[in-house]
Amino acid sequence: MKILWINPVGTDRYDRAIGALLKREAREETEVDVVSLPQDRPQHLEYHAYEAIVTPDIVRLVYAFRKRYDAFVIGCFYDVALREAREVSAEAVVLAPCQSSLVHAAHLGNSFSVLVGRQKWIPKMQENVRSYGCADRLASMRALELGVQDFQRDPEATARRMIEEGKKAVEEDGAEVLVLGCTIEFGFYREMQERLGVPVIDAVLSPFKLAESLGETARRFGWGPSRTGGSQAPPEEEAARWGLACEPPIGSFLGFAEIPHED
Repeated sequence: MKILWINPVGTDRYDRAIGALLKREAREETEVDVVSLPQDRPQHLEYHAYEAIVTPDIVRLVYAFRKRYDAFVIGCFYDVALREAREVSAEAVVLAPCQSSLVHAAHLGNSFSVLVGRQKWIPKMQENVRSYGCADRLASMRALELGVQDFQRDPEATARRMIEEGKKAVEEDGAEVLVLGCTIEFGFYREMQERLGVPVIDAVLSPFKLAESLGETARRFGWGPSRTGGSQAPPEEEAARWGLACEPPIGSFLGFAEIPHED
């Protein structure tokens, strides 16, 4: 089983930490590589205009490596370029944090709240929740008033803020499950679960573990991506003509052997 985690930003700041987390939690037979974009790309995707900048990069990465990996994970809770990447992934499955987290949340409780970084993020994330058919289970979205770059700057302060808003989501909004609405919120879910007494879905681990599961079922049962109707892939000759076969833009590539194993 080989999985490529795509950090769709122009910084490798979180590559090693996320890679170590995934390697620690992976099945014994799973290999995971981590890639990020060149430094001239946006370092976060808090604005929709930035999504438009990196969408071609994500699609080209998936297209270039479609026969090398069993699964891809696009590491942004906006689920940027998810539909586009799935079109060109051949037999590999493509996942992203929001949809994956909602799948897990739906099996663990009747309602969920999403802890997002900023108020700015909420309309897009609400739109995604509706499109995934989970709007009737959404208890609330609570903004922590933290940007992407803030979460890991002072982990103790971040944990306090997340527990504070998570407590309100459970007690005031009726959430039975909490979803962490940014991949850079990794590292906090265990403490939150212990303090709040509800499942807390980590936006890094959720799509990764689902990728392992779907990769296995694709191999064993042939449940790979559909290629009919709206899931039809573009013809190979057209894809090449429009530049999908060009060298993918890679800023940093951290292979399985290079990823530290942190106990």
